[in-house]
Amino acid sequence: LFWVKRKKKRPPEYLNNLVSDMVQEKLFIQKLRQCCVLFDFVSDPLSDLKWKEVKRAALSEMVEYITHSRNVVTEPIYPEVVHMFAVNMFRALPPSSNPTGAEFDPEEDEPTLEAAWPHLQLVYEFFLRFLESPDFQPNVAKKYIDQKFVMQLLELFDSEDPRERDFLKTTLHRIYGKFLGLRAYIRKQINNIFYRFIYETEHHNGIAELLEVLGSIINGFALPLKEEHKIFLLKVLLPLHKVKSLGVYHPQLAYCVVQFLEKDSTLTEPVVMALLKYWPKTHSPKEVMFLNELEEILDVIEPSEFVKVMEPLFRQLAKCVSSPHFQVAERALYYWNNEYIMSLISDNAARILPIMFPALYRNSKTHWNKTIHGLIYNALKLFMEMNQKLFDDCTQQFKAEKNKEKAKLKEREEAWLKIENLAKSNPQVYFPELHSPTEMETDGPVIEDIQILKKTVEEEAAQVNLDSVSTFHRSCD
Repeated sequence: LFWVKRKKKRPPEYLNNLVSDMVQEKLFIQKLRQCCVLFDFVSDPLSDLKWKEVKRAALSEMVEYITHSRNVVTEPIYPEVVHMFAVNMFRALPPSSNPTGAEFDPEEDEPTLEAAWPHLQLVYEFFLRFLESPDFQPNVAKKYIDQKFVMQLLELFDSEDPRERDFLKTTLHRIYGKFLGLRAYIRKQINNIFYRFIYETEHHNGIAELLEVLGSIINGFALPLKEEHKIFLLKVLLPLHKVKSLGVYHPQLAYCVVQFLEKDSTLTEPVVMALLKYWPKTHSPKEVMFLNELEEILDVIEPSEFVKVMEPLFRQLAKCVSSPHFQVAERALYYWNNEYIMSLISDNAARILPIMFPALYRNSKTHWNKTIHGLIYNALKLFMEMNQKLFDDCTQQFKAEKNKEKAKLKEREEAWLKIENLAKSNPQVYFPELHSPTEMETDGPVIEDIQILKKTVEEEAAQVNLDSVSTFHRSCD
């Protein structure tokens, strides 16, 4: 009886676990294959509702399973997971809803959302849990997550759906972190996307997300920086400033640039000079963006590097202070509220104040916006407190130059007045345009001819006066 009982006893626990694991693995693979079936969400969204829900439930179940279970990511699972992800995700994106490439306004324009998102979201979540699983082995996965996979993943960044781009950003970052052999390839392909965007299409939906990934990558660069990384900054990141849709991705771009300067301060001069080169001429909102970025750069600049760029930099700031667009002038004048920038200015006031003083003094009286007047007086007050003697010298020099310009202008006006008087006193001077071939010769011009001559001389004199005034203003600037 005892022997019979022994025969009926359950198998050892480890055998139970082994059988259970094998069954679970088999069921897991079946679920993955089941989720490779695709459904139509676009042309017939009400079709196959039951089976769409079955797939959604299966995906949701697998997300929970891989998140809370251990030792479930076995070697046979890798190709099945990658295949399921590829079947669902790697697809031709729908045509752009904005094919002309006009600047996308996040506040005004509605993006085209992915119709199959109820399934795609769960596929992304599952794949992320797969990559983040403690059981995940990059050495096994690299046979399936290769360069071709990465290339297809990067192509999806042009999706108009911001939800998808957000998942792609996280997915790419996880792959970059786990697959050392793919890092150089990922950076190269991102470079290619940027080159195509800058020099060919000027249209891509995922530039901000790619820059966000790059911000984390740059943060992890070892020192000293490789030449490849410096070239990337100078030849790829900086030219991104000249694209008309800069506003869509500028915060991420500025973060990447500042990260580079924190890594290597010797890059400050070429970066600042490039920003001045690409400085917007007729786009005031872009000017405000450039001023924001420039202040971020000045917050991390070394004093030794500041000396190299301060003169061209403050010449540009003087132009911004003189801008009729009050937001540009206001943003430039806010620099005087930054303590670190003020310390840099104080150390180099002898070279900076002569550049800034004419623009500040002139606009304190002529700018149309009263808020700007207050900010300018604040800046002048700080300069005066910084170095009273230098401030007085600049005031005297500015007044002397202004008087000199006034004298030149008066001299020019007097010269033209003499010309006008000579013309009036000598009406016999022949002007072909005042005489038609059919007119009879007379002893002198008729009254109409004299009036035309007078008007012509006055217009010429007025034009010269206008030119001289313009020259005066340009010299003040």
